[in-house]
This record gives sequence, structure tokens and C-alpha cells, in this order.
Amino acid sequence: MEELPFFTNDAVVFGLLMIALGFVFYTSSQKEGFWKKFYAVVPALLMCYLIPAIFNSLGLIDDSTSNLYFVSSRFLLPAALVLMTLSIDLKAIFNLGPKALIMFFAGTIGIIIGGPLAILLFSVISPESIGGVGPDAIWRGLSTIAGSWIGGGANQAAMLEIYEYNPDLYGGMVLVDIVVANLWMAIVLMGIGKNEKIDDWLKADNSAIEELKNKVSTYAASVTRNPSLADLMIMLSLAFGAVGIAHWGAQGISVFLSENFEVFTDSKSALSSFSSTFFWMITIATAIGIFLSFTKFKSYEGAGASKLGSVFIYILVATIGMKMDLGSVFDNPALIGIGLVWITIHVIILILTAKLIKAPYFFLAVGSQANVGGAASAPVVAAAFHPSLATVGVLLAVFGYVVGTYGAILCTILMQMASTG
Repeated sequence: MEELPFFTNDAVVFGLLMIALGFVFYTSSQKEGFWKKFYAVVPALLMCYLIPAIFNSLGLIDDSTSNLYFVSSRFLLPAALVLMTLSIDLKAIFNLGPKALIMFFAGTIGIIIGGPLAILLFSVISPESIGGVGPDAIWRGLSTIAGSWIGGGANQAAMLEIYEYNPDLYGGMVLVDIVVANLWMAIVLMGIGKNEKIDDWLKADNSAIEELKNKVSTYAASVTRNPSLADLMIMLSLAFGAVGIAHWGAQGISVFLSENFEVFTDSKSALSSFSSTFFWMITIATAIGIFLSFTKFKSYEGAGASKLGSVFIYILVATIGMKMDLGSVFDNPALIGIGLVWITIHVIILILTAKLIKAPYFFLAVGSQANVGGAASAPVVAAAFHPSLATVGVLLAVFGYVVGTYGAILCTILMQMASTG
């Protein structure tokens, strides 16, 4: 029987997370002394992620007994996307050019070829770790990770159905997915604090990104005002009204597709991920935010719309951190090793591509997270650079859903060949 964490009441757990966030923001705002030196090395956003992970590792809290991630990802994330998109300059987003897409697809290719290369390596150094026959075959289990790392949860579920991996062993694959993906996200967040040095090394041209950030900042400064109670209530009504519409629309679209087109209900179909309500919820919320950016509601950026959205994002980051048990890295070292080699190949291809096309670290980080982290993580990483960039993360994550199952199927075919070759 699995041992329960010390705190199982979500009110208590949420209080702990908020105390952790308050501690990080208080210490990171210090202008001198130890904390100033500490946060010069470790980004505050990483600490917002790492402290809940430490709580989890110590057995104080556990994502498996909490609904906080579900609430944050289904309610606070879409609300944040609406608030952060209010002041977006869509033309400036498109002016970012093709590098964002190139880096996204470089990340996808890294996942597709990383899996089979990791299997080939372990067939030499630990052949017993890539064995299994029939439903127990490791390559079948790894197909679910490919689905998750290119698309998301819906694509992962599709791969489980398509390749019929043993459900009793599936938990081990979920562990690899969570541990490796979250370790990589921690490294990505750490890199944000050094992004200027990384851009210099990549010889990157980030002028379009800076232009977008400056445009949004200039506009925000021109309409800045002390938010009144009415301002705050109107912003919250826009955000959570949009969340309600997004949930309603997502449910309606999902039901319509499932009831009228068999291809969307067939769990073995590459199109089954389009029946995901989460996919449509994120898409609709972002579309509403973009629509509102063409109205007078755009001026609420001056009252702190993106700051309010950032509050929701940081709460989401803390709940993502809850998923990470640092001690679980040692539970199944061979499988974790395969995952680490796999993600390393993904990273190498991203770095080589960024170096080749002189893409900024922003595109590398967001392109990677749009694959590995999906719609929950990509906007978080993008917004860490600047709130106005959150939409870029969402748009790339949508591509992940679109190509996730197809890319994962190709990856699985290659992994099967590597396992039996």
C-alpha cells in the first residue's frame, strides 16, 4: 500500500505552496546580501518549481493525492493566457519569423531519433533493460513517452492504445516521463537567468523578440494606472468568463467530434488527440485573449493584466513542481538512463540547430517545452522571458498536439527496429 504524504488536505497544501512562493518573491526582491548573490545564480522561477519538489521528495505533499495541479491547469492556466494575451501585438508575433517553428520541429526530430538511439546505446551497455516480449516489450512502453514528449497527455494515451503496452508496467514509463521531463524543465528555467550569455554564444539575433517586448512594455507604460477594485473585478471577469466559455466550447467540440466522426473516438487513431478537451480549452482561451486584444479591453494591461496572469502562472509552476519526487530518480535507473540519453539527444539537436540558424535561447527553450512539456509548460517558460511572449508558447504547443501522434508512431517504429535489430 502506497504511503500517504503528511499533508493530504488541499487547503493545507495550497497554503504551503503559497508560503513557498511568498518566500521566493520576498528573498528574490532583496537588493543586497546573500539572497542577491543566490538569485544571481539560481532563477527565482526555478525555486518556485524546486521547493514544492523538495516538499514532495520529503513526503510532505504528493501530487497523486491533490487536485491542485488539475485546478491550476484547467482554471488558472487558461485565465492567465487570456490576461497575458490582452496586450499582444499579433503582427509583432508573426514578425518573429520562422525560427520559432524551425526550433520546434528540431525538438520534434530530436525526440523521434533520440528514442531509437537511446535503445541502441543501452543494447550495448545494458541489454536486459530494453528487453521484454509481447505487451511487455520496452519499446511499446517507450512509445507512450514519445507521445507525451512530442504532443501531450492525449497523444500519450493514444500510443498506449495503439501499441497495447502492459498496463501493469505503465507506471514505470509515467515515472520516466515525469522525472526526465521535469529535470529538463528545471535546467531550461536555470538557463533563462543566463539567456544573454547563451545568446552571445549562439551568436543569436534576438532583435525581433526585444522589439516585441519593447512594444508591449511601451504600450503598458502609456496606459499604466493604479488598478481600482473595479479594474481588478473586470479583469477577473474577463479571465474567468473566458475560462467558462473555453470549457463549455471544449466540451461541445469534443462531444461533437466524438459523436459524429468515428476516427476521433478510435483510441488507435492518430486523430484521437483532437477529441481532447484540454487541447480545445487552451486553444479557445488563447483565441478569446487574442480577440480581446483588438478591443478596448486591451488597455487593462495598464491596470496590471499580465501581472495578474503571472500570479496564476507561478501558482501553476508550484503545482507542476509537486509532481517531481527527486528521490524517484533512483527507483529504476536503467529506464531513467534511457530517458536521460533520449532527452540529451533532443537537446543536442536543438543546440546544433540554434547554432546553425543563430536562434535565440528563447526559441530553443520554448521550442523544446512545446514538445516535452506541452501546453501546460510552454507558456510558463515563454512568459518567464516576458509575459507578452506566453502566446508564442501556446501556439507552438498546439503544433505539438497536431503532430504528436504521427511523430510518436514514427519514433516507435524506429525504436522497434532498434530493439529487434
